Amino acid sequence: MDKENLHFFEKAPIPKAVAHFAVPMMLGSSMSVIYSILNAYFLGTLHSTAMLTALELTLPLFAIIMALGNLIGMGSGTFISRLLGEKNYIVVKHVSSFAFYSSLVLGLIVIVVSLPLIDPIVHSLGATPESFNYTKDYVMIMLIGSPFVILFFTLENIVRSEGAAITSMIGMILSVVLNIILDALVIFVFHWEVIGVASATVISNLVASVYFAVYLERKSQFLTISVKWFKITKEILSNVIKIGVPVFVMSIFLGAMSLILNHFLVEYGDQAIAAYGISSRLLQFPEFILMGLCEGVVPLIAFSFTANKLRMKQAIGFIIKAILVLAVMLGVIVYLISDHLIGLFTNDPQLIELGSYILHVTFLSLFINGLTMLFTGIFQATAQGTAAFIMSIIQGITLIPVLYIANRMNGFHGVVWSLVIAEAVAFLVGAVMLYILRNKLQPDLDGLVQ
Repeated sequence: MDKENLHFFEKAPIPKAVAHFAVPMMLGSSMSVIYSILNAYFLGTLHSTAMLTALELTLPLFAIIMALGNLIGMGSGTFISRLLGEKNYIVVKHVSSFAFYSSLVLGLIVIVVSLPLIDPIVHSLGATPESFNYTKDYVMIMLIGSPFVILFFTLENIVRSEGAAITSMIGMILSVVLNIILDALVIFVFHWEVIGVASATVISNLVASVYFAVYLERKSQFLTISVKWFKITKEILSNVIKIGVPVFVMSIFLGAMSLILNHFLVEYGDQAIAAYGISSRLLQFPEFILMGLCEGVVPLIAFSFTANKLRMKQAIGFIIKAILVLAVMLGVIVYLISDHLIGLFTNDPQLIELGSYILHVTFLSLFINGLTMLFTGIFQATAQGTAAFIMSIIQGITLIPVLYIANRMNGFHGVVWSLVIAEAVAFLVGAVMLYILRNKLQPDLDGLVQ
């Protein structure tokens, strides 16, 4: 950690400190959404609803692979930030080396376990006869490349944990830009269709992982990937698992929710799935802006939790105001031009109508979605494993019965509105837990949550 990063952790004015940690993450997250949108756009130029459906159906698998990276990365990253606040630099090296090598091992396990089961996996994703082969192509490449995808998400987290937000952003943008370039090549030049899109994702994650690894080994003062620092201790495992497992479970539930939602949408046809896929990618842009804000400040909250709790409280208060402003601005803009945005991906009037409707409904929960992500980030940063775990499962547990009831009562409209209801429940649970834990986090945190 250099002196500049330490300054933002300890002494910079709160708005500047939050901007230092959050803005690069917001920009990086925004680029990821742009890639996701362009991904669908490139496939959309082939005028194949089956390909777009396959791309949507594979999101749960990508969510699981990403979850494994976040299990190691977020668990290790928040632990590293707390250790830096305590100035315990030796353990920091052990944790960063552990994160690197355990990610690669985890990816190899995914390959060995999953490849023999590829057909059942594709069926479980809800592939239709028309989209089965496209879905299988994507799944095969993603499973083979899973070590590099897992490693990318792990390294991005631990680089950010020491305050190197700009480096984290550069790695994310590098991955996205390379992915977009490769997408254009594999679709328009080599005509590899879905299998090319999946390959582009794996290659771009590999290149970004190499970039992060070089930074850790050559420029970071405390983080390392050297095998000589690799060490597994009860302290490392317990701290990584305490936060990593809730993050993993949350990602799994998000993937499961997408899978369950797709199964409900299947009865309304491929157009319903494709419309949801397009609108969900557009919704990702404002959601990832808010996610970038909330995830970007986790290292600042974690460091301040062990070094200066008053500063932590001030940072959280400022972030809540920022979430409100961003949610209103982004919500109004996208709401006004939703038809035009959907029209970028398709000229089918029914797809445009369905996609626009989904956008209008789901945007209603944008602000509380941002606060829910902040609550989760606070629990992760302050090592509140139980609260983080509850937040990781509450939305999924709520969504399943709500989906069933809403679908029976109001069909397609009920399925769409169930997302908003589940988000509202998660927000209320998070607010209650934050209130209960206020004395443990900060004796005078009452004013923040009342």
